[in-house]
Amino acid sequence: MLNFPLWKRIVIWGLVALGLYAAMPNAFYGRVESHNDAIAAIETSGETQELAFERDAWPTWMAENLVNLGLDLRGGAHLLGEVNVDEVYAARMDGYWPAVRDALRDERDTVGTIRRVDAPDGLLRVRISNADQMELALKTVRDLGTPVVSLTSAGQDDIDVSAKNDVITVQLSEAEKAATDTRTMQQSLEIIRRRVDEVGTREPTIQRQGDNRILIQVPGIGSASELKSLIGTTAKLTFHPVVGQTSNANQAPGARNFIAPDIADNGVYYILESTPVVTGDELTDSQPAFDQNGTPAVTFRFNPTGARKFGDYTAANVGAPFAIVLDNEVISAPRINEAIRGGSGQISGNFTVEESTELSVLLRAGALPAKINFLEERTIGPELGADSIAAGKIATMIAFAAVLVFMALAYGLFGIFANIALIINVALLFGFLSVIGATLTLPGIAGIVLTVGMAVDANVLIFERIREELKTSKGVGRAIELGYEKALSAIVDANITTFITAAILFVMGSGPVKGFAVTLALGILTSVFTAIYVTRAIVAIWYHRKNRKGWTLKGIKLVRDNTTVDFFKSGKYTFGLSGAFVIAAVIAFFALGLNFGIDFRGGTTIRTQSESAVSVADYRAAMEPLGLGDVSITEVFDPNFDENQHVSMVRIEAQDDVSSVTPETIAIVEEALQTVDPTITFPSVESVGPKVSGELIKTAVLAVVAAIGAVLFYIWLRFEWQFALGAVVALVHDVAITIGIFAIFKIQFDLTIIAALLTIVGYSLNDTVVVFDRVRENLRKFKKLELAGVLNLSINETLSRTIMTSGTTLIALIALLVLGGDVIRGFVFAMTLGVVVGTWSSVFIASNILLWLGVKRDWEKKDPTPGIQTDGSAV
Repeated sequence: MLNFPLWKRIVIWGLVALGLYAAMPNAFYGRVESHNDAIAAIETSGETQELAFERDAWPTWMAENLVNLGLDLRGGAHLLGEVNVDEVYAARMDGYWPAVRDALRDERDTVGTIRRVDAPDGLLRVRISNADQMELALKTVRDLGTPVVSLTSAGQDDIDVSAKNDVITVQLSEAEKAATDTRTMQQSLEIIRRRVDEVGTREPTIQRQGDNRILIQVPGIGSASELKSLIGTTAKLTFHPVVGQTSNANQAPGARNFIAPDIADNGVYYILESTPVVTGDELTDSQPAFDQNGTPAVTFRFNPTGARKFGDYTAANVGAPFAIVLDNEVISAPRINEAIRGGSGQISGNFTVEESTELSVLLRAGALPAKINFLEERTIGPELGADSIAAGKIATMIAFAAVLVFMALAYGLFGIFANIALIINVALLFGFLSVIGATLTLPGIAGIVLTVGMAVDANVLIFERIREELKTSKGVGRAIELGYEKALSAIVDANITTFITAAILFVMGSGPVKGFAVTLALGILTSVFTAIYVTRAIVAIWYHRKNRKGWTLKGIKLVRDNTTVDFFKSGKYTFGLSGAFVIAAVIAFFALGLNFGIDFRGGTTIRTQSESAVSVADYRAAMEPLGLGDVSITEVFDPNFDENQHVSMVRIEAQDDVSSVTPETIAIVEEALQTVDPTITFPSVESVGPKVSGELIKTAVLAVVAAIGAVLFYIWLRFEWQFALGAVVALVHDVAITIGIFAIFKIQFDLTIIAALLTIVGYSLNDTVVVFDRVRENLRKFKKLELAGVLNLSINETLSRTIMTSGTTLIALIALLVLGGDVIRGFVFAMTLGVVVGTWSSVFIASNILLWLGVKRDWEKKDPTPGIQTDGSAV
């Protein structure tokens, strides 16, 4: 195992080199960011001397991808909006009424008089006087239906028509509703993206979430209110006569003309008359369709004024082209084949279904298709973001340095090898994050610090195994080989359980929680790779340089050799103490409840900063006349601010049943507080509507349950049901005590605490699985030793690893707890508490449960996991 073939060495160091290459730009963040911005600016507006200097400041042959900084690090605005798609259904049905009316009028002699009757939004109801001719009326209306333009609903009509007595009901079919939802969301995304791009902000995030929600994150913008205003503006859509076409963007267009580029960016420019024939204000609808030949096309409809103007123009200009211009770019320039009367027309061409859908989206991009209810909004000031970056850097560097020193003292030269691997590990993590374009948030920084603390775990497992094997006098080389082989099973099991937790966190989480999950999951992958392959490659180089006979793994031992602590001697007392804590935690939870943050309760949190001392009474008196209901004001200690800066948090209850607090309300609150202290500023504002907060509670509970269920299923498969039950009791113990302490001390409980709880689940399982893995090995090794003896032996053998891993993790977390600032203090406190409680439960709870339940002793010789021998070592 210490004789690496050449190809394996090339692969290992090649991957390390690629990771370092990808991570390198992050070490020169400002220079690379300016380089990337300069390239984008040159492509848009041409090269200048200043832009060329910034572009050339970073070599073009080097990697250019950076880890994106989240809003809490850079500052900016965050919105989560819900599109009211029902409004679109109602508008579509209103648009159908003229066509239905005209079609039935042609059959008036048969069906009788026609009258529209009141109906709920999204339904069109028409009463006919001759109910006995209903079949003819239904056929007439159904003939108005058109095929749904969708790859998944081919052959279905866009309307459902039914009748009851003398009333015909028309509504969109389910297939058309699904297609309409997709088009509405595409249209909303396109409009928002165009509006945000006009500001020229860096790396905005605009993406669909779920069925009808849009997440918008824009770094560098002043506030969420400003972003709302920006999104609400109307796109400029116009229809112009085409004078000519050119490839020269600087050509003089002539009097009362202008030049507009083709949106396809193919070097084509159109010379257009400045006065439009009609504008987007007169366009009421545009939908993808099929023309008379069955090929994809796009329909559009004007209001009466636009219809009249467009009809007159097309009648006088048959054979001439006209241009559809959106934000001064030509999106289509069709030729007029005939006069287009009636306010509607069709654009035909060599479209695919996707292209016709996209064009119809662009045509409708003059205004948002439906109202957007903003369920969540957050404003992070750039100063607060800069402070967060500074605090995160300091905490990370101190945690990193402490872990390096700790490992060097504990394992000497091998500890230095592990430190080299740890540095490579962090570099690989940043390389991964850069390549996938991940966004780093404050919880993400906490994930990196946690990775630093936990990354040593695999090395600790290996080094402790090597120490054990050296005692058997098998030779240095063989001891090192066995150390890696026998530690592999525990490393794989422990990291898979944590990875499962991170995966569930990613799937079910949102925002910062998802960012934390990405960091944690990638950190697990890089940690395992560096521990198993990189450190072993370094050790192999060291081993083959000269004779290592008689060598021992030196370093400070936190646990003396041959420790024989009886962990079950006082089992009733330790288990009883834990039981008492759990009972107290449950009582505190039900009696006191949790101090839910706005993520779960809804409402608004305004962070204030001023040069004067915070006067809670004056703040409350200023806000009382506003009638905002329950308002809490607390002063906050933040070591990131100097002693002349005073910080407070103002929390306002939710104001309605759906949306977040309006910008007007926030402005009124800020004005009221400025009357108390003119120097007050507002570094951040966060607002969450009750609707999304209720969903977050449900999702959080499901995430915790899913994580526990998934990892326990894995333990059941890898071990036995008794092991799984012991692990679940330990998990309930850890989560219950953590929640109880939050209830007793009224620490704010928000979405990031759920991330902490899930990480506690993963960490506790990691610790428990390492002990259980050794128990399984010793059950096979000492077949006649009673179960209590096996458990005691296993815990003692892994005690050094338990203390080392917990110690390094706690060092990292305590650094972040003290220096990381109040923004993530609750998260880090929960993690710190979880590490302590999780270490206790893996030793005193899970093992006690296993002792009481008992396990079978007739283990089969072959382990069900491929590649692992019955003694726990790798094949």
